[in-house]
Amino acid sequence: MSLLMRVAPNLVQAIRAFNVGDLQQEAGRLGHHFLYAHCANTLTKQQVCARIGENFYFPKPCSKNFDALRTCLTETIHAAGPQPGFIVVLEQLPSAQKFDKEARENLLDVFRDAAEFWAEKKVPFRVFYSFATVPPTA
Repeated sequence: MSLLMRVAPNLVQAIRAFNVGDLQQEAGRLGHHFLYAHCANTLTKQQVCARIGENFYFPKPCSKNFDALRTCLTETIHAAGPQPGFIVVLEQLPSAQKFDKEARENLLDVFRDAAEFWAEKKVPFRVFYSFATVPPTA
């Protein structure tokens, strides 16, 4: 029985009852890419983009801002050839003065846009995220 049986194939949602290890195993079982970024100790949009780019092994230009990240998650990967599907985990997104609620929503919108892009291509793209529970110190 699939761990994601009741989860839509293209969505962005809080990780809630799922854990990272189980999601990684499910990605392997399904033959999907598993993309993981642990964003603790990031404080700004640039740091968050850089951490995601590093952890996803994206080229540096993909990590410069939200637009570049969106392009890499969609068009760049699509140009690389057929894709089996994706399970993405964004863990500990910061809650900091320079990465406030609006910045977090803008980042999640990037991943929502990617989920829509892949849905049009009939490729599963599931994103799970969590927020940092304790704001990092500057």
